[in-house]
Amino acid sequence: MRTQEARTPRSVLFTAMLAVAVTAGVIVAVILLRQPAPVPDGAPGVPPLPDGAPSTPGVNCGHSACREIGAMTVGGVPVVLLADEAGKQGVVRIGADSVFPLIINDMEVTLKGDSLRCVDGATPVCLVRGAADGGSVGELFVSRGGIWRDPGKPYFSDAGTIALNDVTADGIADVIVVRHECPDARSGSARCQAAPVLAEVYDVASGSVGCTRRYTAPSELRGWPDVRLTRADLRACP
Repeated sequence: MRTQEARTPRSVLFTAMLAVAVTAGVIVAVILLRQPAPVPDGAPGVPPLPDGAPSTPGVNCGHSACREIGAMTVGGVPVVLLADEAGKQGVVRIGADSVFPLIINDMEVTLKGDSLRCVDGATPVCLVRGAADGGSVGELFVSRGGIWRDPGKPYFSDAGTIALNDVTADGIADVIVVRHECPDARSGSARCQAAPVLAEVYDVASGSVGCTRRYTAPSELRGWPDVRLTRADLRACP
């Protein structure tokens, strides 16, 4: 007797295949839901970018990364003061690619947000100043013919004030250094700190051009701490 092989009804096969497909879809959905969503920068739990990220690739402030602490535009050129986190090592970036490490880094100066001062004119001038042991120090940058240079001579004020102002009215800012007049005492000593003060004015090209009269305190100088003088205020330095 011939026997016939039993066949599974098509409806049963279709139901089984549908169940397998549904199960696979559920597994894929669960896997996708378990994957963490991308978290935007700055969201809680994500470390922020370090504040000291270099503003200029390849430029460091001492042994640390630089951060911008001050910026001005003079003569259409951006001037940026960069420093490490402590403000103890700094560089000045002028334009797109001119970078000047500060000479005053070796004088234990502390740079802050107000350390950079620039004045436009026939010859643009910038001054970087900061507090140091016994007073303030400043470093000058001068543009001539579109080329910026550091004259290489820091200025020191034992009265804590160094400013820029066109005292001689020649269209170029001069450097004003306020100091104690104490020829018979050591600078920084208690005796010298109690002595009267005067402001000495320096032409950025030719040096000292004169001094003011003596004052009891720096605050008596017009405009202090951003001292404002005129040529009429000057006389021969003692």
